[in-house]
Amino acid sequence: MLKNNHLKRNSNNQTRTIFLKICYFLFLILLISCKKEVTNKEVTSNEINPKTAIDTTKNNSLKRIVFFGDSLTAGYGLDDINEAFPGIIQNKIDSLHLAYIVVNSGVSGETSAGGKNRIEWVLNQKPTIFVLELGANDGLRGVPLKETKTNLQTIITTVKEKYPTTKMVLAGMQIPPNMGQEYTSEFKNIFPSLAQKNDLYFIPFLLENVGGIANLNQPDGIHPTKEGHQVLAKNVWNVLKPILK
Repeated sequence: MLKNNHLKRNSNNQTRTIFLKICYFLFLILLISCKKEVTNKEVTSNEINPKTAIDTTKNNSLKRIVFFGDSLTAGYGLDDINEAFPGIIQNKIDSLHLAYIVVNSGVSGETSAGGKNRIEWVLNQKPTIFVLELGANDGLRGVPLKETKTNLQTIITTVKEKYPTTKMVLAGMQIPPNMGQEYTSEFKNIFPSLAQKNDLYFIPFLLENVGGIANLNQPDGIHPTKEGHQVLAKNVWNVLKPILK
């Protein structure tokens, strides 16, 4: 009787063992199937969308125009950054089917010192044309003229050394006579002096026909409205268009 019970228990144990092995086996198959399904989904989700591929290739093949500046470039106070003059320039370029893409690297409140500190990072864009629009905040804050000129020269030199074939455009700037006539006059002269010294393309005054005109400026009297940026774009385009090939 004991022997029969023992045999019965062994038989039951063997049955449970076989059952567990079958369960493990089925679970393993299920796990592998799920993993394969997930992998297939991952491959599908990572497949390159033909349109995206075309857009990426197109952007990579385009030459870059980097606008490096302050709130004027950034389009401070506008509803859409594309309403700022660099965005308007892009529209002009697109209408002529030219192979350029505009990169807006404007930062509101930027000074020449701030620009000097971030120029290396911005140059990762590998510009074909580099438009330098900085200095206005220096003038409004009364930064020593020598310091502003040195910072701008450092930016220019950095671009030239890293990309010798890059064409550079310098935007001239003027300020109200709040800091005194001598400071105002010398500030204005910084820009043509740097342009001549470094053989740069030059925009005599970015805010020409906008500065001091109330209906083309926001309530602060400093930052152009959407309509004001249209005029800025025209001032820039007059110099930039002949450079484009």
